[in-house]
Amino acid sequence: MRLGCCYYPEHWPESWWADDAARMAAMGLTRVRIGEFAWSRIEPEPGRFDWGWLDRAIDTLAAAGLGIILGTPTATPPKWLVDQMPDMLAVDAQGRPRRFGSRRHYCFSHKGYRAEAARITAAMAQRYGAHPAVVAWQTDNEYGCHDTAISYSPAAAAGFRAWLAARHGSIDALNTAWGTVFWSMEYRDFAEIDPPHLTVTEPQPAHVMDWRRFSSDQVVAFNRAQVEILRAASPGRDIVHNFMGFFTQFDHHAVAADLDVATWDSYPIGFLDSFWFSAEEKLRYARAGHPDIAAFHHDLYRGAGRGRWWVMEQQPGPVNWSAHNPAPLPGMVRLWTIEAAAHGAELVSYFRWRQAPFGQEAHHAGLLRPDRVDDVGAHEARAAAADLALLGDLAPAPARVALLFSYEASWAIETQPQGRSFSYLELAFAWYQALRRLGLDVDIVPPGAPLDGYAMVVAPSLPMLDDALADRLAALGVPVLFGPRSGSRTAAFQYPDTLPPGPLQRHLPVKVVRVESLRPGLVEPGDGFALGRWLETVETALLPEHCLSDGRGIVYRAGRLRYLAGWADAALLARLFTQMATEAGLSTTQLPPDLRLRRAGGFTFAFNYGPDVIDVSRWLGGATPLIGSAHCPAGGFTVWRE
Repeated sequence: MRLGCCYYPEHWPESWWADDAARMAAMGLTRVRIGEFAWSRIEPEPGRFDWGWLDRAIDTLAAAGLGIILGTPTATPPKWLVDQMPDMLAVDAQGRPRRFGSRRHYCFSHKGYRAEAARITAAMAQRYGAHPAVVAWQTDNEYGCHDTAISYSPAAAAGFRAWLAARHGSIDALNTAWGTVFWSMEYRDFAEIDPPHLTVTEPQPAHVMDWRRFSSDQVVAFNRAQVEILRAASPGRDIVHNFMGFFTQFDHHAVAADLDVATWDSYPIGFLDSFWFSAEEKLRYARAGHPDIAAFHHDLYRGAGRGRWWVMEQQPGPVNWSAHNPAPLPGMVRLWTIEAAAHGAELVSYFRWRQAPFGQEAHHAGLLRPDRVDDVGAHEARAAAADLALLGDLAPAPARVALLFSYEASWAIETQPQGRSFSYLELAFAWYQALRRLGLDVDIVPPGAPLDGYAMVVAPSLPMLDDALADRLAALGVPVLFGPRSGSRTAAFQYPDTLPPGPLQRHLPVKVVRVESLRPGLVEPGDGFALGRWLETVETALLPEHCLSDGRGIVYRAGRLRYLAGWADAALLARLFTQMATEAGLSTTQLPPDLRLRRAGGFTFAFNYGPDVIDVSRWLGGATPLIGSAHCPAGGFTVWRE
């Protein structure tokens, strides 16, 4: 695995560049990402390009032996372009333009901006496409960041109408699919349809689902246009995009299908503070991040990239954008780096080389301080480089468990959650966490991915479960668990005629006849477990495998298939996954809450995310650690040969 960093030569005196490049190479870095926010310096006026500074920056970095990952600068269109076409701005759900003054101020559907994005991409590709130091291209930057994947602009409305006409063919077919007879919402023509926002109450849910699909397709099309330009002008280079954590506004699998490598931006502490984790977890892991945040995304984007993935931005210290931004525990930057390697990353790139003394990210740490002195992250990056040299190639051991992750499932549940606490992301994460607590390695893959070779498959929720997928999962012949709300909607977002779980009933004869969402504190107890948030009433001739205390069935099994009719707690998930793993011939081990294991390159890695030392002797099996010791410190890791 290579190490790199994100660098902004336009932020610094040119006299510093050569020293920066030499220090990067001495630190063990071999890759550097530049250019993704530099449009105003590349083209300071319409049609007038200033390539000189970028030519010199690339040559300076290349002279130090660094490979360049060059970003297209379309995430930050310059002010002169916004003034030329002010309607290119995205519009939020309240009808307000997303104005100039920060970044990501464009609408994916605006044809004029698409043309300008293609123009600047083509200019960069023509200039640097054959440069020997340019080893990869990054398209744009963090699609959708700051809630920008969905725009309610006039351009998006026009694009949506054309998209609907292509999808449904006729307005009568749309009215039937959407069920617009409800509340007298029938349309006479596609031209009458607006984006689903600013309605008096909840908009028509099928309308929302198609809007989410359309919005995702706009991101795919925008990215594809850049990819096609770069492939033609710069053959042989990897083309990548840097996705984000816990973000589902567009289908990352669909975007990644056009890329060579899926990359993501890893900020474990910021994500912990910003998402659903309990107050207790936020305190316990405040300086480490939750033990499964980074690993979840490593496995998600490895699946999106069909095995090839990078960390494009790795948190090197305190960040600036969360509600609270503590510094990482000593050793965490090194741990995060090696954990990524153990999950199969080809690159970890630190954000950023040096902390900026100005702008919105002035409080965001870098490997270096603004005064050019090494910060803590620099020392840990050097240590990680030494670790990687010692370990050599680290091909991850093939995971035997597949977790099916669907962006469309997330949109479906967001469209009609039925309960405020039902989050698809949180459900998928809870299932992943339960598998990892058992010491299992997991691949997170889209529902359409090949599943041959897996010993066990889990699907936290698949609302739009069609006949072909149901048949394919049933034919695997391995233990498969379906979570709540699976098969609960057709592609048109209607209830299936046979009721949920729809086509799955051919293989698993259960019928969900009622659903209820439960407020916090309202739980249904079972034998050593409890259900909260969501509960389904099932009609079936099958005997339940697990019941609530009042006798109601909650888990049903037919052959190798199981259905879980509610939101299970950690105890029930552990019980189910242990049982399934045993059936699949997989060994499990109950790990302490703060410890995670991973296998790669013939090694086992133990990562300690907790505040206390953990004795890992029981997992060593008599082996002598290559890195670390049997007493793994807080923020530390231990590595031994299997």
